[in-house]
Amino acid sequence: MKIVILDGYTANPGDLSWRELEKMGDVTVYERTSPEETVVRAADAEVVLTNKVLMTREVMEQLPQLKYIGVLATGYNVVDIQAAHERGIVVTNVPAYSTESVAQMVFAHLLTVTNRTEHYAQQNREGKWSRSKDFCYCDTTLTEMAGKTFGIVGLGNIGMRVAQIALAFGMKVKALSSKEVLPEGIEKVTLDELLATSDVLSLHCPLTDSTRHLINKESIQKMKSSAILINTGRGPLVDDDAVANALAEGRLYAFCADVMTVEPPAADNPLLKQSNAYITPHIAWASTEARVRLIQIATENVGCFINGKPQNVV
Repeated sequence: MKIVILDGYTANPGDLSWRELEKMGDVTVYERTSPEETVVRAADAEVVLTNKVLMTREVMEQLPQLKYIGVLATGYNVVDIQAAHERGIVVTNVPAYSTESVAQMVFAHLLTVTNRTEHYAQQNREGKWSRSKDFCYCDTTLTEMAGKTFGIVGLGNIGMRVAQIALAFGMKVKALSSKEVLPEGIEKVTLDELLATSDVLSLHCPLTDSTRHLINKESIQKMKSSAILINTGRGPLVDDDAVANALAEGRLYAFCADVMTVEPPAADNPLLKQSNAYITPHIAWASTEARVRLIQIATENVGCFINGKPQNVV
């Protein structure tokens, strides 16, 4: 069986192995694949694995041997699902592999804002503490999280794990969720109440027509000016310009994100210029442990398909 991985670099830049997958067929791994290269590289492949390379209707029509598309991620918007179903192509994803890593990144961002560890580490490299007249050196506000309200939009696997951690920090947790009943300690509220009362607001909902630019000029006006906004969900959940303007004008205390509307972002994206915007380059999912799980589950998906019992089908 011919198996082609179109963009394997982000999942495995060389520190992990495709060995178990290679036991299942003739595997070719490409680090990256451009749209112009997709059809040529996937030609004659029965199994294609992709992370961000688009598998469109047009691409599938040119791949008559293709029987299976495995998405090396949880989100599967890179595949035209309708076209795949019409052609009898099985599509799978890898759910919940990065829950712990993404939840951890949420609080890494939050602690960056509340405790400023990166700032003080740099200040000390520059000798500020060494020159201090006092036993400590402090030039920023430091904030305790206990007792603050942590708002969550979306209580899927990641949102729920984030809620558990927030509760462990002694925070009050409120959530906007489609679930009828929420676990003890999590209060179900409307979006307006969530915006108005959250000291920290973390986004964990899917990107849909109704959630695109959920955070915009109007919704920011309903938030506390002291609020910290965190987005580790999908970039377009927020309006970049509206958030950048709010930060610059003091209508939002801080913005933390691991995702952007366009990735990589344009050099002139207004958020990159704001000192109170803390942005990481889409790495919340990329811990070693999460990537090991990703490759393991993706490999199991292929094996189950070959054995006629596909799992994680979308």
